[in-house]
Amino acid sequence: MTRLHLSTFALTALLALGAHAETLRVAIGTQDTTINTATGGALIRELKLLEKYLPHDGKYAGVTYDVQWKNFTSGAPITNEMVAGKLDFGSMADFPGVNNIVATTKAGKPSIFINVLSGSVRGSGNGIVVPTDSPVQSLADLKGKTISVPFASTAHGMLLRAVAAQGWDPDKDVNIITQAPEVAGPALQARKIEAHADFVPFAELFPYRGFARKIYDGAQANAPTLHGTLVEKAYAERYPEVVVAYLRAVIEANRLIDAEPEKYSELIAKVTGVEPEVDYLFHGPLGLQTRDLTWKPEYRKAVQTSFDTLKLLNRTDGHFDANAVIDDRYVRAAFKADNLDYEAALRNYAQLPLKANDATTGKAIAQFERVAQIWVRGEPKVRNYASPEAAFEALAKLARENKPVRAFYVQDRDSGIKLLGDQAWFARDKQGRLSAFLLKQQAQAWADKHGAQVVDFAGARQPAPLAAR
Repeated sequence: MTRLHLSTFALTALLALGAHAETLRVAIGTQDTTINTATGGALIRELKLLEKYLPHDGKYAGVTYDVQWKNFTSGAPITNEMVAGKLDFGSMADFPGVNNIVATTKAGKPSIFINVLSGSVRGSGNGIVVPTDSPVQSLADLKGKTISVPFASTAHGMLLRAVAAQGWDPDKDVNIITQAPEVAGPALQARKIEAHADFVPFAELFPYRGFARKIYDGAQANAPTLHGTLVEKAYAERYPEVVVAYLRAVIEANRLIDAEPEKYSELIAKVTGVEPEVDYLFHGPLGLQTRDLTWKPEYRKAVQTSFDTLKLLNRTDGHFDANAVIDDRYVRAAFKADNLDYEAALRNYAQLPLKANDATTGKAIAQFERVAQIWVRGEPKVRNYASPEAAFEALAKLARENKPVRAFYVQDRDSGIKLLGDQAWFARDKQGRLSAFLLKQQAQAWADKHGAQVVDFAGARQPAPLAAR
């Protein structure tokens, strides 16, 4: 895509607005509980960031803005509202985003993807959970079982790819049923289903709430996933400066949460009801996903793969070219307006960096594959530790001091994603050093290779044997 030259839109926008003052609608559909979209919705709305950037000069002089925010629990109703002409913008994942583009195009109101909000080039964010006391330890154990998932969601695509990777027939080897997360949660607790696959944040939220355990992360499918923003194409062409204003608000929301992730995780929690400890899992440094506005090749591929998978499901037909429905001119213009280097961001695949000192030694943390973190109740900032064993020593001290812990985080040694520590498996080597893993078999494979011992969270909390010190 070439860079956006806003002047090319000036004439049409001027004619649209007319010579007299006018009210211009900016209607935005959000998914607040899909917390990785917070910088494109909840934070902008709550902090009134959009109003800071909406233009008021030139052809927009005298314009009154009617900013409307509408919250939904999934992408499908946002698409319905856009088809009905009631929304101009909408945030959703790759699968529902493709459905949006297909539906709005059929309705004669085609939408386009303008930016990424958050995602993972490996697939983290989607996941599969089972009841806490289930004997299931991996996807392989779910053959012949009932797995629920919100149909046509990005998690549905992840599940189908995961099933295919097992060599299973999705119509014969597993029983896949449709269930929204608000239905799946009680169903898991009542043992009416053996497993549930879902998108952000439910594969982490349900385990955090204590009634489920994560046994599969989307990163295992190595299939990129994203949530992003769509806008009606005609609206964007008519009011490009408004689209750029929205994206500048997104940039500022990202900058704010980068600087103070705990503070804004608390705000997201107040708005969504999703606990701040889970919000931090996504938005804090070294988080589960990367907040990234740029259209990396992997994200373009995710959009195309979504269509191809939906076509295999007979849920859509025809031809689809992801590059034709992704328009990066607006986000490039927003970067330029904020003096940011889009090309540098496009090349940057790093997680939000952790710049911190070990809470025990005070030394700067330089290696991150074994980082652990503790969020102590009553403390505004998360404590950082260079290793899990240092963090476990701190946990023991906190217990002696009767200081409750809100959350304990570790980094998966294989994938680098942030995990809830009490859900993780650990491998303890002969020197007593701990490495964390999402799955028991991952920990066992690493332990076999390095002469280590596999322990669960309770075992990891116990001091290492003297021979291992």
